[in-house]
Amino acid sequence: MREIEERTRQLENEILRVRSDSERIARETKQIEKDTELIKKDTELIKKDTERLRRENARLRKWNAKTRHLISCVDQLCFPPESSSTPPPATEPDCEPSSP
Repeated sequence: MREIEERTRQLENEILRVRSDSERIARETKQIEKDTELIKKDTELIKKDTERLRRENARLRKWNAKTRHLISCVDQLCFPPESSSTPPPATEPDCEPSSP
């Protein structure tokens, strides 16, 4: 009889541990689900930011190309090559010097 009581206490303690573990696992599962949702939201924000940065990068590349072009035009108009007495031909229509 004593062995049965001891075994019953062991089983009851084991049941309590299993319940406690089950509750802990349930809490951890909820936290993981919350974290997963946050990760999904962060991923969407990163995708949007990446697309915005790509557009900004493209815009800045165009701006840089225009700036380089303008610098080239200024160089051609203001600093013609010394070896030539005639101005070099313009490569772009908007680089042509105006007639006096």
